[in-house]
Amino acid sequence: MIPLGLEEISGLFTGLLVYGAMSIAALWLAMILWVYRDMRARSRDTLAHLIVALMVAVLTLPGLFIYLFLRPRETLAEAYERSLEEEALLQDIEERPVCPGCKQRVQDDWQVCPHCHTRLKKPCSHCGRMLELAWDLCPHCATSSSAYVTERPSILSSQEWYTPASDQWTASQRDGRRKAARRTEQLEFIEGDEP
Repeated sequence: MIPLGLEEISGLFTGLLVYGAMSIAALWLAMILWVYRDMRARSRDTLAHLIVALMVAVLTLPGLFIYLFLRPRETLAEAYERSLEEEALLQDIEERPVCPGCKQRVQDDWQVCPHCHTRLKKPCSHCGRMLELAWDLCPHCATSSSAYVTERPSILSSQEWYTPASDQWTASQRDGRRKAARRTEQLEFIEGDEP
């Protein structure tokens, strides 16, 4: 084995020292860049970006830990996605109608609430399309349907349900509905389905 001289040991030590200093400087710069970019993804405030980068540049590792403890929880992209989700949920809730009898969600094209049998809409006597209960004129075919106007929703029994695919109502059924609509003062519940 050849013994190393003092100059060779000094050169090796200097090389290791330079390598260590360069590694520490690169780590220091990487921390500053990472903190700056991370803060930029979490805030639109340019002053906050610079202050955080300066704090890490001066305090190094303690500055990085302080930043990690105090940084905003979510990025701007996550906050934007969350707001989109909330908006979509609110639209879904607002757009879906509810039954006036039982407050359950119903579809726009339903004639009767399946939960409490409250009448939600009425079919046009001419074209069969669904109309609001308060309408006295069909907007689709311009047929007057004033005989079916009721101020409050009523409950239909299973025998009174009308589907557009079935035959038109007979005159006696129509007269019976008119009389029932005039007598209806409040929601009627059938078959013991009171809420």
